[in-house]
Amino acid sequence: MGTSPDTTYFRKGFGLKREIKEILAADYTGHVVDLMRASGYILEAEGLTIQLAHEFGFCYGVERAVDYAYQARTKFPDRRIFLVGEIIHNPHVNTKLRDMGITILIPGESGFDYSMVTPDDVVILPAFGVTIQDFDTLRAIGCVLVDTTCGSVLNVWKRVERYARDGYTALIHGKHYHEETRATASQASRFPGGTYLVVRDKDETQLVCDYIEGRGNRDEFLERFASRATPGFDPDRDLRRIGVANQTTMLANESLAIAGQVGDAMERANGAEYREANFLSFDTICSATQERQDAVNDMLRDPPDVMVVIGGFNSSNTMSLASICSRVIPTYHVEDAHGIDPENGTIQYLPIGGGDPVVATDWLPQGTTRVGVTAGASTPNNKIGETIGRIFLTRGVDPSALT
Repeated sequence: MGTSPDTTYFRKGFGLKREIKEILAADYTGHVVDLMRASGYILEAEGLTIQLAHEFGFCYGVERAVDYAYQARTKFPDRRIFLVGEIIHNPHVNTKLRDMGITILIPGESGFDYSMVTPDDVVILPAFGVTIQDFDTLRAIGCVLVDTTCGSVLNVWKRVERYARDGYTALIHGKHYHEETRATASQASRFPGGTYLVVRDKDETQLVCDYIEGRGNRDEFLERFASRATPGFDPDRDLRRIGVANQTTMLANESLAIAGQVGDAMERANGAEYREANFLSFDTICSATQERQDAVNDMLRDPPDVMVVIGGFNSSNTMSLASICSRVIPTYHVEDAHGIDPENGTIQYLPIGGGDPVVATDWLPQGTTRVGVTAGASTPNNKIGETIGRIFLTRGVDPSALT
């Protein structure tokens, strides 16, 4: 006898792409971006040249997640639909979903509260994925689940799961508070005794390396990583075998450097044969993240005068792009076109490394100027085009005259 299909869990949409195609195009297509592609990614007027990176904006995983959310609303027009956190880190996309009647659940100190969700409701899982615990809770409720988890994220999960199965601690390069990293870390719990440890950067990784090489203080280590490790984490036991993974949107070069740090420390402490037998590392940066970082690095070989990076202020991959650019030229990470005020010649941007947005005056150099533009993987083309338009307006150029 065959098994009946699961009518409460969907990972491949509902076959409604044709029905929502025009709606998606109206919400997210950018005419200016199309024009720039047709013009070799460059627009010029009145001594101002804007150069767009060759890879930017929406990636496949984001397109898929947004597409499935729109399909879910079309499939279930009369049902309550909830979204577990933001579907992606872009305020405009999430606002569109709210306007469609989708309720975005906001996590509290103890996580998400699903007490209002019933078996008659629909729940969308975001592109970042959710923790095993959240997934099991929702499955137990019996509601319809629309899973938009990105395939690149799933690949990292498989890696962490394999580490846990084989007795390796998953050392995850990421932001411990980020939805993706929390979901990834939870995969270690699929096997009894599975462990994880999250490191933010090379400085935190050095603390791990020091401990591996016998220079660390146990109490200080446990205090530093209390919220970033498996409950009951024992560094004397759990740093003996290590497998490295990463949040898919981190800086690729930094992830590779962190893996090298840890592997080298294990070799110095215990020898090359020990490292070979007890250390694993795989590059799990997603291809879209890598392509956008590579495109920016290509642009910086002949750097423009200034760089504008567009994307949500809580978007990790956008922050990574801004960080790369800032090492070479003045860089402004704006959330959208509204961060640029052409009339007053100001720009509101997020400083490199985070913090509160700040405003800069006279940010656009006078005279012949080249401005580089890129955007994070969750930024729609229309928002990129609007931002480019405001850059031209800052110089007094009507962007409609360019078309």
